[in-house]
Amino acid sequence: MPQEEHFRKLERMYAAAPCNEYFRPRMTISQGRAEVTIKIRPDFFHTAGATHGSVYFKALDDACFFAVNSLVEDVFVLTASFNTYLVRPISSGEMKSVGRVVHASATLFTAEALLYDSRDKEIGRGSGNFVRSKISLRPETGYK
Repeated sequence: MPQEEHFRKLERMYAAAPCNEYFRPRMTISQGRAEVTIKIRPDFFHTAGATHGSVYFKALDDACFFAVNSLVEDVFVLTASFNTYLVRPISSGEMKSVGRVVHASATLFTAEALLYDSRDKEIGRGSGNFVRSKISLRPETGYK
């Protein structure tokens, strides 16, 4: 399958995930790279009036996960471990996570992501290890 078709199928699969009905992120995927953008809303806030760290984690993990899955065309990958660093708060605009694969072997992938606000200031970063699963990428799993 041509790579571009694989990337578009992954993007459609991501958009169709039930949890994304709530967060409403946008994603673009290329070879070993993925970007996730989430518009900040008040319902993401903790009691101090800024976006909760769980939204940071989602944007960072999703960008890393799909950067890795861009290199794997037959199965889902799984997040084996992930580290998240919250650098500064965000309470308006959009957050954009840019993930890229930094290591790939037959059994283990490592990816890193940087998270930016609307002014391109870094607000977070993350890195994770990912492994191949036994779950096939197929239309029944949203890969279409």
